[in-house]
Amino acid sequence: MRDIDLRGKSIIVTGAAGFIGANLVETLLRDIEDINIIGIDNMNDYYDVSLKEYRLQKIQEQLSLVSGKFKFIKADIADKAVVEVLFSIYQPDVVVNLAAQAGVRYSIVNPDAYIESNLKGFYNILEACRHSYDESGKGVEHLVYASSSSVYGSNKKVPYCVEDKVDDPVSLYAATKKSDELLAHAYSKLYNIPATGLRFFTVYGPAGRPDMAYFNFTRKLREDQKIQIFNYGNCKRDFTYIDDVVEGIAKVMQGAPERRTGEDGLPIAPYAIYNIGNNEPVSLLEFVDILQQELVRAKILPENFDFESHKELVAMQPGDVMITYADISGLNRDFGFKPSTPLRMGLRKFAEWYRLFYEK
Repeated sequence: MRDIDLRGKSIIVTGAAGFIGANLVETLLRDIEDINIIGIDNMNDYYDVSLKEYRLQKIQEQLSLVSGKFKFIKADIADKAVVEVLFSIYQPDVVVNLAAQAGVRYSIVNPDAYIESNLKGFYNILEACRHSYDESGKGVEHLVYASSSSVYGSNKKVPYCVEDKVDDPVSLYAATKKSDELLAHAYSKLYNIPATGLRFFTVYGPAGRPDMAYFNFTRKLREDQKIQIFNYGNCKRDFTYIDDVVEGIAKVMQGAPERRTGEDGLPIAPYAIYNIGNNEPVSLLEFVDILQQELVRAKILPENFDFESHKELVAMQPGDVMITYADISGLNRDFGFKPSTPLRMGLRKFAEWYRLFYEK
């Protein structure tokens, strides 16, 4: 592994107005001196755009307190010409590709969005990384990109290990993320691009995505609606708090896979894949029970709230999986990654943020 000092470096972060992207930008600006971040996001309306604007506003408010710089560009990575121009102008040292069309269920009804962003968009990023070395250019030192725990499909073996077979996706979203891993490996091998993929496991926290279950449950309970808990509450998820995830990404950015030459004289792909999760799956019933307790504590729900009458246990949905459970031994071994936020504390922070944001 080759260490990368991010101080003074130029960093492109795609999906910079997204949940993970915006939090990553905030953390890098706070922790790394003189960093220069170029944030790219198309600001699509898959969910409430005001949330994306809120995240960007938080970044702007931080700029006067840090030595680093941040420039936001509204652009779509599916537009190859735009990506080429941005790489030419800003000549990034490190690229973090978090832009993607997310969501398992939405991929069933609108597959076009996933092909456009997750495949075409990521291909454009790979091509731009490849050509960053043209004409003796300094080139991209490290490409870090988002994959997903969804690639494990309905694997029965747990915890999920990066060495597991992942050839049976149960959703188009999962298929696009597995395809991204294959594309990244091919480009890493062919063009000697140091690349690291991160398989995220159910990231949650303040200002998260409204299509995520915990966020949707909160809205419905607040509006006195029933919530549906799939697979009769028997599903388990490896819920990972946003601060832990961002800490992991920042560490990975600073450790690129080593470039090496094989016995055949050709490059050995400088390529790595890691799970980034909490390594502690929780049943949806337990998760929702803690959530409603924290919503009561934050005064979003009344103290006498009848939770039992507001929940409905229903069958599994197409594309869903029984359990997500991350083996994070690789990330712990190579980067010292160990999540530290208890589930209750993470949900408490979410509930407190929710009340401030939606009841102001």
